[in-house]
Amino acid sequence: MSQKIASMRLGQTGPQVFPIGLGCMGMSGMYGPADEAESLATIRHAIERGVTLLDTGDFYGMGHNEMLVRRGIEGLRDKVQISVKFGALRGPDGTWLGADTRPAAVKTFAAYSLRRLGVDVIDIYRPARLDPNVPIEETVGAIADLVKAGYVRHIGLSEVGAETIRRAAKVQPIVDLQIEYSLASRGPEASIFPALRELGISATLYGVFSRGLLTGSKPTGKGDFRQFLPRFAGENGAKNVAIVDELRRFGADRGLTPAQLALAWVRAKEPTLLPVVGARTRAQLDDALGALAKPLSPSDVAAVEALVPPAAVVGTRYAPEQMKHLDSER
Repeated sequence: MSQKIASMRLGQTGPQVFPIGLGCMGMSGMYGPADEAESLATIRHAIERGVTLLDTGDFYGMGHNEMLVRRGIEGLRDKVQISVKFGALRGPDGTWLGADTRPAAVKTFAAYSLRRLGVDVIDIYRPARLDPNVPIEETVGAIADLVKAGYVRHIGLSEVGAETIRRAAKVQPIVDLQIEYSLASRGPEASIFPALRELGISATLYGVFSRGLLTGSKPTGKGDFRQFLPRFAGENGAKNVAIVDELRRFGADRGLTPAQLALAWVRAKEPTLLPVVGARTRAQLDDALGALAKPLSPSDVAAVEALVPPAAVVGTRYAPEQMKHLDSER
């Protein structure tokens, strides 16, 4: 498959990448216990299928995810690009404590990530959230120092709005913004995507399945952070299940699984941007990659959007307290 699928470039200065990336967060407990052997097999299978971009964060499983990725890419480092988010502060119980992107913190976080990943250089390094106490220019400047020193190749951003993107881009070239985008989360269409196009910046799109909502997956209980998300709970959850059932029928009529439909819609809407899928098993990954051979026609896209208008899915994408930390939502 990797020989038939055209690669794409991240931004004007970034690397060439396979048109779907692998998000590794779910392999470190965010959705409940994960099978470590299957996680490692999934990373290696993704690389065999041609996937090049692996996305992780130093706070996923408190370093566990980076060490897992290290094992997954052993002997294959030259075949992948590693995207790392940093700066999120969490307590031993997983509590969210804010963000720290002071220049000294940026360099400290990078030193630990390089060691955990077992690599000499991180391909794309990005603050996970905007730190309200640190100008974005200072954070990007610190990453630029790491680029000059050879520890980082490219600079990315995550969950920031158009104004912050413009400010960051004046300091150093930005290759991509990581942002949530799906049939259920259409917010970036208003001002963020236009700003990216204007500046020649790409995007890595996570949450394309809305954390499994669009594929019919449900929270598994203790350890699955989705049980705290408004879209999965109570009345919201019941309303959203009805929408997902309609999507499932629509996809089935066209030979598409729910994951393939959700991914094909994203690729049809933003063909120059990179969807990142959070597959935890080889079967989930193969299902998602099947979307590459099943593009949606313009009439199919219109029909999907008639089924799921922008505000159809109810509930915010994070809990209210987390939403407050999102510069992209301001």
